[in-house]
Amino acid sequence: MAAKSDGAAAAAGPGPEGAAGGARGGSSGREEAAAVPGGPEVAATGGAGPRYELRDCCWVLCALLVFFSDGATDLWLAASYYLQGQPTVFGLTLLFVLLPSLVVQLLSFRWFVYDYSEPAGAPGPAVSTKDSDTDGPAVSTKDSAISFRTEEGGPELGARPSSASTYRRRCCRLCIWLLQTLVHLLQLGQVWRYLHALYLGLQSRWRGERLRRHFYWRMLFESADVSMLRLLETFLRSAPQLVLQLSLLVNRGQEPDLLPALSTSASLVSLAWTLASYQKVLRDSRDDKRPLSYKGAVAQVLWHLFTIAARSLAFALFASVYKLYFGIFIVAHWCVMTFWVIQGETDFCMSKWEEIIYNMVVGIIYIFCWFNVKEGRSRRRMTLYYCIVLLENAALTGFWYSNRNFSTDFYSLILVCVVASSFALGIFFMCVYYCLLHPNGPMLGPQVHGCIFPEASRPCGPPVDAVTSPPRSLPRTTGTERDGVSVGSERAGTPTPPVFQVRPGLPPTPVARPVRTEGPVIRIDLPRKKYPAWDAHFIDRRLRKTILALEYSSPATPRLQYRSMGTSQELLEYETTV
Repeated sequence: MAAKSDGAAAAAGPGPEGAAGGARGGSSGREEAAAVPGGPEVAATGGAGPRYELRDCCWVLCALLVFFSDGATDLWLAASYYLQGQPTVFGLTLLFVLLPSLVVQLLSFRWFVYDYSEPAGAPGPAVSTKDSDTDGPAVSTKDSAISFRTEEGGPELGARPSSASTYRRRCCRLCIWLLQTLVHLLQLGQVWRYLHALYLGLQSRWRGERLRRHFYWRMLFESADVSMLRLLETFLRSAPQLVLQLSLLVNRGQEPDLLPALSTSASLVSLAWTLASYQKVLRDSRDDKRPLSYKGAVAQVLWHLFTIAARSLAFALFASVYKLYFGIFIVAHWCVMTFWVIQGETDFCMSKWEEIIYNMVVGIIYIFCWFNVKEGRSRRRMTLYYCIVLLENAALTGFWYSNRNFSTDFYSLILVCVVASSFALGIFFMCVYYCLLHPNGPMLGPQVHGCIFPEASRPCGPPVDAVTSPPRSLPRTTGTERDGVSVGSERAGTPTPPVFQVRPGLPPTPVARPVRTEGPVIRIDLPRKKYPAWDAHFIDRRLRKTILALEYSSPATPRLQYRSMGTSQELLEYETTV
């Protein structure tokens, strides 16, 4: 029976209708699935497989450093205001620290409760899989219970455990619940998730092939969670904190204090880092997009760093003179940006109300910087947005300059030049990223648009709503062979591809190629969300639990297959074969 559209998944053994699959990968140097013309996508399941590298570990450690520096400087600054007898500024500074942190911790703990709860009798995703061999392992999950039998005919692992093991399991779960409750009460939920992602990544590097694959999959899920939580927190905490402290620095004139300057710098770096990290994890999670390199991530950090700095300084200058009008301007800008996002018909969340809340959060992000939320070429929309931002920055700075309260014009001119030069530097690094470091290739040169072929003239793989394999990244080398899969070559001679596989053009010289037949196929009765949205198995935690359970119990890498939104014949074939 096919799974319903609430995010359930159905899995069947590989047959003629089997979908493409591949090993999970990360940011660089990982095994990859290659789309071969003339047949289904073939996964490179052998060899090294996904691998967690030292650069990934350093990136997480730097993210932790940015997180602690931002929070520590804000709390230190709040204590300083309290000791100086400034209750209003102390209250605002502390409010911008505690309120967003409480919201994020509640959301994080809610995710934890769902991930670790096992409600009796609750409807869960029904998943079943059967290997190509009749004697192979049969796996089934329903209502979060897992059972399977091994090839050797061993005992069923889902059988009722003994009383001693049940007692130990309950004690272990109780300790986990107590630990997580304490961690979130201390406002350290994101720190725990960073450390957990680091632990899972290192385990995937040290373990064997089967466990390495499982740990790497879980690491990607944890990285996605913490990147979404950090994005929400930074724009609820760091962004208003940045504007507040810059306004106070402007009011002090030529006698700035070191501690507010440290706080504003930490908030600025946190905003830029979070945006770049979010984009990197998002691209690494999707097999239809090329991964973002660390050079590209650094370019994005510098791009957002300078554009947000110019934007925040313009806000601070205007707010130091026109406090009431500044509030009106922020609300009006947020309403316009939110309406712009809503009319774009985004598809990020699993429900309508979640989508509305998400659009409201994106409207807050658009107050400070650009954030892509729609598939396709974003060049025109981004150009329009930055033209509006440039005009707004010039108007806000001009109004402040005409009514400034400084005794000298030299200091005022320096601030105006800082706004202009910072915005220009941000646009420069944006051009560097798109012209030199974009994953799809140079903006003015040939682009591959997520296709894994090295040549731009080659046809790309299947459409994003038809077939997907587990998240992975692309190989850094081209023209090589890995486990019988030629990356960038053309092979044919296979049977007719299934209805879910969009077949590229046949090569002029057919070459035989091996067809992968092992492992389960997880069919998800949902159309695949288009980039830059997350895949459903990253945001639907019920679906995620089902996939993790199946992946852990399967001896081969599962292959994910979303529902095709093509012809009615494809949909009918899907409904009848599952």
